[in-house]
This record gives sequence, C-alpha cells and structure tokens, in this order.
Amino acid sequence: MGWIWFIIIGVLAGAIAGYLMKGKGFGFIVNLIVGVIGGLLGGWIFSLLGLSTSGLLGSLVTATVGAVVLLWILSLIKK
Repeated sequence: MGWIWFIIIGVLAGAIAGYLMKGKGFGFIVNLIVGVIGGLLGGWIFSLLGLSTSGLLGSLVTATVGAVVLLWILSLIKK
C-alpha cells in the first residue's frame, strides 16, 4: 500500500506545483516524475533546514515544496 500512496502524493504534488508555477498541470506522467523528484528534493531541503513532517499531509507539503523548487530551477536553466 505504501507505493500507491507514494504515487498518489507524487502526482498531487506535481500537479499542485505545475498549477503554482505554470498555471496548469503537465499531465499524469510528468506530474508523477516532478512530484517524486520534488519529494526527494523537498526531503533533502527540509532536512538541511532541520524541519520534519509526518503523515500524508506532511509528505504532500514536502513533495510540493520540492517540486516547486525543482520547477523554479528548471525555469532558470531554460532561460
């Protein structure tokens, strides 16, 4: 059941980050990739700052923050 939640949180985080940064989502697969990478990046950033989250909502927040940072970095590289 853990993998299912991992995928659901990844898709939701990618979609939220897409809406925040671009105004629309990217589609299921790209949202999943952005959300999963964002989850890893967000976990790393939160650990550097000494923050921790727990539960599904905490995981969603962490992944969304990481996904937004990922999309921001990619927008800087793209320009």
